[in-house]
Amino acid sequence: MLRETVQSSVIATIGYSRSDQTLEVQFHTGRVYQYEGVPPEQHAALMAAESIGRYFNENIRDRYPAKELAAD
Repeated sequence: MLRETVQSSVIATIGYSRSDQTLEVQFHTGRVYQYEGVPPEQHAALMAAESIGRYFNENIRDRYPAKELAAD
């Protein structure tokens, strides 16, 4: 999945697949997680948020099923 760089002290890149509603988040630590069932509106709000990290923590983390991807 293609990810784009974002301005965040916690998150490095974010990708999204609209077809299967999967959000992919790479943290500055290098760890990458996929979150399943994330609606397009939630992704749009995340990308538009004043604080991406805060929005992620309040609205996505622990609210959608997640799995960590293996390191490249």
